[in-house]
Amino acid sequence: MTRAVVRQHVPSTPEREPNVDMTAHLASLVIPSPVLTASGCSGFGRELDGFFDITRIGGIVTKSVMWSPRSGRATPRMAETPSGMLNSIGLQGPGVQAFVESDLAWLLERGARAVVSIAGGSVDEYVRVTKFLRDVKGISALEVNISCPNVENRGQVFACDARAASEVMSAVRRAADPAIPVFAKLSPDVTDIVAIADSVVRAGADGLSVINTLLGMVIDTDRMRPALGGITGGLSGPAIRPVAVRCVWQIRQALPDVPILGMGGIRTGLDALQFILAGANAVSVGTSVFNDPSAPLRVHRELAKALEERGFGSLEEAVSFAHRPEGYEYEGEPEE
Repeated sequence: MTRAVVRQHVPSTPEREPNVDMTAHLASLVIPSPVLTASGCSGFGRELDGFFDITRIGGIVTKSVMWSPRSGRATPRMAETPSGMLNSIGLQGPGVQAFVESDLAWLLERGARAVVSIAGGSVDEYVRVTKFLRDVKGISALEVNISCPNVENRGQVFACDARAASEVMSAVRRAADPAIPVFAKLSPDVTDIVAIADSVVRAGADGLSVINTLLGMVIDTDRMRPALGGITGGLSGPAIRPVAVRCVWQIRQALPDVPILGMGGIRTGLDALQFILAGANAVSVGTSVFNDPSAPLRVHRELAKALEERGFGSLEEAVSFAHRPEGYEYEGEPEE
């Protein structure tokens, strides 16, 4: 006769929280966690709330909203790539009025910090959306997605032209609530991203979101046609991380005092740490949520642990640390 083996249940010991102050500063916005979601990867937050408490991260950056509802691009809209993915959604969305009444209302009622991403096909559309949001209470910040075609200039993407980018940011900053920080989301598809960064900061941007996706394309070798219905799409995921870290580094060197929200291929706390050391004040996690919906909170914990292991008492101490002179080792803040 086989004897049943009864094992006594031993409660697991909760993992100790790292002794690190994870407060992040993004212009006038002060948040308890430096990890936010990235626009477009988790809708308006509802999808993730079933996997972790979305109020525990720095904030939810919403899908970009425009003035009117949009059905988006033709399908197929997504394609896998080595260490990444292409998406060609086409800014599908409900329009700003429906967004405020439903999605934003839910986010604010849930108690999450909402960073609203806005988009437009013209400077006037950006302004209309911004003015509509101006009197909406509870918005933490605006992220201006300037990686949109300018319908008034032969479809030239705003983010790829310093003058066009600055016109959008100047107009949005004037139209927005002065108390709300406005961040410009930059495209890496430019020769000199520092020039674009400088132009939007001079135009009134309070900070920068770095980077948006890279333009890419996949050919279906069975059909011998483009894999995406829209032909090209935005490349995201780990494949773009070195590009994103480089962009953050270059902008931080040129603009040492401008708040930066870094993003691009972050999967782990050590990935996030690269961005912080390069000069980002906080980070956004995007594509990783498709594989791990709890990724934003996990990255927060892993980043805190990585900071503690390296002797940092706070996130702020690590921001731009890689720019310190070679051979400098952190032993507390240097004496004056």
